[in-house]
Amino acid sequence: MRRRSLIMLSAALLVGCTTERAAAPAADSAGYGYHLHQEQQRNRVAAQAQRPAREAFSKVAFTAVPELPVPTPIDVTSNMLIRTATASIEVDSLEIAVAQVKQLAAQFGGYVANSGVETGKKRLRNATLEVKIPVTRFDDALSGLTPIGKVESVNVSAEDVGEEYVDVDARMENARRLERRLIDLLGTRTGKLKDVLAVETELARVREEIERYEGRMRYLKAHTATSTISVTVHEPIPVVGSAGHSVMGEAFAQSWRNFVVLVSLAVQSLGVVVPLALVAVVGWIGMRRWRLRGA
Repeated sequence: MRRRSLIMLSAALLVGCTTERAAAPAADSAGYGYHLHQEQQRNRVAAQAQRPAREAFSKVAFTAVPELPVPTPIDVTSNMLIRTATASIEVDSLEIAVAQVKQLAAQFGGYVANSGVETGKKRLRNATLEVKIPVTRFDDALSGLTPIGKVESVNVSAEDVGEEYVDVDARMENARRLERRLIDLLGTRTGKLKDVLAVETELARVREEIERYEGRMRYLKAHTATSTISVTVHEPIPVVGSAGHSVMGEAFAQSWRNFVVLVSLAVQSLGVVVPLALVAVVGWIGMRRWRLRGA
């Protein structure tokens, strides 16, 4: 009995020692693994501190630049203006001024549409030129009038035709839709000849309206693309006499004309003076004879 107890006590001590030895390596390996994990964590933190994370790059790349506003489309019809101007310029030489106006029109990509010159006797020498200029060079052309001579007046006017253009465009689209419907109806129409002719008449009327609308739109586009400047150039108004004549020569001529007029008036007065003188003489002779008889 005692021997059995000793054997069991020995076995218990042996098992305890074995367990303690097995637990010690496990504890050592666990401690080593814990320290290795902590070292890896510190290295990872240091690496993240040295270079930014990929998420940070993505945030900076996509959120740092603000979105730009979408540009508003420009309404073409809001700039449809028909601009015209009239100018009066006093120049020293009419021929030179006319040449300068034509040169100015060519310089800014325009042309002279109409022109008229007055150089008659006893008239002020002047010329009127209607210049067509691209609308983008309108202001530059007005500024170019100053070197030609003394600018007396400049009047500028503008007419907005954008609303009319939109209205004509809408009318033309409606007419085109009606034209397509009439064409489809004419293609499928199998009724009487009278009905077919009525459809063709209506189709011709619609096409005429479309052509009229297209012509009006072309007119508006052309007149908004070019501006009109009516330039009047004239020579200085003479203080005495007329242009192209001597002042003293005109004075002598006028004095001779006055003398001729005076003589003509005297001759004309003879038709009144001579009869009155005859009547007066006859009356005086009669009165004298009457007095002599009474004495």
